[in-house]
This record gives sequence, structure tokens and C-alpha cells, in this order.
Amino acid sequence: MKHLRIILSVLFILALLVTACSKATPTPMPTKAAAQPTKAPEAKTKTLVLGFTASNTGKYAKESKEQTQGLKLWAEAVKKKGGIKLSDGTIVTFELKSYDDESTKERVQQLYTKLITEDKADLLVSPYSSGLTAAAAVIAEQYGKIMVTTGAASDSIYKQGYQRVYQIYTPASRYLTGAVDALKAWDPNAKKLAVVYEKTKFATGVATAAKEYAEKNGFEIVLFEGYEKGTTDFGPFINKIEAAKPDAIIGGGHFQDGSTFAKQLYEKKTPVKMIAILVAPAVPEFAELGDAAVGVIGPSQWESLAKYSPESAKAAGLAWCGPTIDEFVSAYKAAYGYEPGYHAAGGYAAGLVLERAIKMADSVDPDAIKAALDKMDVMIFFGHIKFDTGEAHGLQIGHDMVYLQWQKDKSGNLVREIVWPEAAKTAEPLYPLQR
Repeated sequence: MKHLRIILSVLFILALLVTACSKATPTPMPTKAAAQPTKAPEAKTKTLVLGFTASNTGKYAKESKEQTQGLKLWAEAVKKKGGIKLSDGTIVTFELKSYDDESTKERVQQLYTKLITEDKADLLVSPYSSGLTAAAAVIAEQYGKIMVTTGAASDSIYKQGYQRVYQIYTPASRYLTGAVDALKAWDPNAKKLAVVYEKTKFATGVATAAKEYAEKNGFEIVLFEGYEKGTTDFGPFINKIEAAKPDAIIGGGHFQDGSTFAKQLYEKKTPVKMIAILVAPAVPEFAELGDAAVGVIGPSQWESLAKYSPESAKAAGLAWCGPTIDEFVSAYKAAYGYEPGYHAAGGYAAGLVLERAIKMADSVDPDAIKAALDKMDVMIFFGHIKFDTGEAHGLQIGHDMVYLQWQKDKSGNLVREIVWPEAAKTAEPLYPLQR
């Protein structure tokens, strides 16, 4: 019996052990985990709507076309390099949204309101011309939107107390002062000027500033008169000029009136030593005037012959941003088949300045972008860019004009040469003008 009890006890203990093992969760043996690649943080894409109007129709169509093509070329360049990369991994891209303003202020104000309220534009670029830009600037400021203005030189826009409107062009008050300087340097005996201008905000501002500057420099203004927008027959007006017997004519307006004025001055063989007019000579189509274009001088915001480069930026103590002049010109010619003028360069420059501001801010926050624009002091292919942050907030104070003249090369082809200032010139001026 005793042995039987021992055997039963052993069997009972074994049964308990079997039951316990069957209910227990086995502990896995530790194994060496396979190495897993570290994933980079996923990039976030932020698409900003860049709104603007263009004069696809109306009196500003030629200049506006060039400006728009330059802006679109910049947008394509940003797209090709994969957007603007911020430090937090965000990639900023752009969607361009535009409408035809038909060269009218009424359309501009309607369309910029639409761009902001319906299309939810994050940033704005101005239309072409000071008058249209003045109308757009009111809307931009009302809604607190940053607007970079190009193709708009009027000083008065920046004397309204606006805080988010920034100018690319040299202001109108300095547009033709260089022509006065050039005349004084080329001919100390030239004393009489005729200042004639289109009755628009831009041209009137330029002419008024040029008149005041010329008088301070000892010139006699023998004629100071405006002509109506849309003028096509300058005959009676030219008769007044000839009666006043000036040494030089300065003034003008935009492409249509300026090219017509230059053509009729040539046809009448008006006896002056120098003609310097706004806008028209800087547009490539001015060459279609043929011999009537020869010798005509025009202020230009930019020319492909200009000396702006990373080296000149370094010499001036400025940071360089964006493509070189050669790179911009090559890209423009590849896209559109001909060399760009300053209107196209100004369109590209507007986008480039916004791109630079976003990089400086390392943010798409509007207040951060505004702060970056206020601090900007940089050189791009278009020239020096710096904004007034005082009473004329947003006024361009860095950029200077160059003065081109249409001449014939050795083969008889019409070409543009820079004749002023001395440091930038590519050819001697045709002076006095021979007709």
C-alpha cells in the first residue's frame, strides 16, 4: 500500500506539471532584428496661387505680353528645379492665375478683387503700366495682400501709405534724368529742351521730374506740353516743337504713341540733335520703324548687354540671386524665339524677388515674406533690388536705368547699343542726330 501511495503521488505531480505547461505561453528566444532603413520625413507641398492681370487686349498689349512671358518663364524655372525648398521640408510651388484686364482700370479692380476673393490668390503681381497698377494696388492693400509691381514706375503709388506693395522698376522720377546728364556730357553747348509727353500718370510724372531736373542743371525748357492718349497724328504737335527750336526732345509715353511719334519726327526731318523717348525704343518691335528708329534713345530698365553679374554683386558687397543675364536670355530665346527686352526681364524679376523673399523668410507666412522684402538688398540679373521702408514704403531705391540707342551694325542691321552711363556703354552715341 505504501508503494502504491508513492506511485499515485508521483503520477499526480506529473499530471499537474503537464497541465501547467499546456496553459503557459512559451517565451520566445530572442533573435537579432533585421536592420530597417531610416525613412526621411515626407515632403509637404504647398502650392501658392500667384494672381495677376495682363493686357491681352487694349493699348498696353505689346508691353504686357512681354511682361507676362517673363513671369511665366520664371514660374517654369521654379517648376523645373522642383519648387522652393524650405528647412521644414515644405516644397513651395506656384499656380499662376490671370485674366485679361483689357488695359482698363475698371477691369483691373474687378479682376484683382476676383483673384483675391474667389481664386484665393496668396500673392500678387501687378498689371503693366502705372495707371493700372495704381488701381490694383488699392485692392491689394485693402485685402492685405503682398503685391510686387513691375511695369509700373510712377512714384505716387508709393506715397499712399501702402505697406505691402513693392516696386521692381526704377521710379519715374529718375527715368529721364540720365538723358539730361548724357546731353550735358556730350554737348556743353546744348541748352534748349522740348519736354513732350502723353497725358498719363506715368508719362506725366516722368516729364515733370525731368523738367525740374533739367532746369536745375541749367537747361531752358522751350516747350513743356502733353498730348492726349490715343494721338496718332503728331503733325500739329511737331510744328510746335520745330517753332521752339530745341536742341533735344525728351518725353513720350508708351509703345503705340512713342513709335508713331518717332516715325513722324523722322518723316518731317525735325532738326534736333537728340531724341530720347520713353518705353517704345526698348520694345523689340521698335526696329520695324527701320531708318526712323536709327539714333533714337530710350531709357531702359534693363538690357542684355548690362554688366550685372555675380562678380559685380560681390564687388558691390551684395548677395547674388538667380540666373545670370546670359542664362536668362538663353532661356527666353529658347521659349519665345527672340531676345527679351526690359519688359520681359521685369516680369521674370518680379517672380524672382518673390522667390528670394520666400527663401529669406523660410516660410510662406505673408508677414514673414513682407519682413524679408523690407530687408532685401540683393543683386539679380535685372540689377540692384532694395526697397524704401520709410515714407515711400516699397519704392525701388536700388535699381538704376541704362540708356540704349538704335544704331546700325557693320552689316546694316538695326541693333540696340548702350550709350549711357559711361561705365555701361557698349558703343559711342550717334550724336548729333543726322536726319
